Amino acid sequence: MSRLVTVVVTAAVLVAIPGVASAAVDITQIQYNSPGRDSGSNTSLNREYVVIENTGNHVIRLTGWTLRDSDHNVYGFAGFRLKAGDKVFIHTGKGDDTRRNLYWGLDKYVWDNNRDTAVLKNRAGDVVDRCSYSGGGRLVEC
Repeated sequence: MSRLVTVVVTAAVLVAIPGVASAAVDITQIQYNSPGRDSGSNTSLNREYVVIENTGNHVIRLTGWTLRDSDHNVYGFAGFRLKAGDKVFIHTGKGDDTRRNLYWGLDKYVWDNNRDTAVLKNRAGDVVDRCSYSGGGRLVEC
């Protein structure tokens, strides 16, 4: 009987570990229709962004992770760590990366004004989070 208990306990531990590790990073917001006229200027492009938040208790290394949209635009995180409780804004346009703001470096808008889906994948290519929107507006809370 003790052998059966050991197997059940081991199985429960193996199942619990992946859920804890993968649930700590979320897409929390998408500013998909930048305020003002869509002029294509860098200022306008940088008013379009996605917010990624570490909702866990540990630093998460995002190196090798990707953020993508439905049109196959892909942002790759390079050498970036997100502290517990912190959030980072990924802006579409150009700028100097900081701890709170990262820049895609594009000359065109990424997030469609009518509908789109943001997908965050970890280094292994597993989907960590996704957020979709449709209809009018400018901002979606995920």
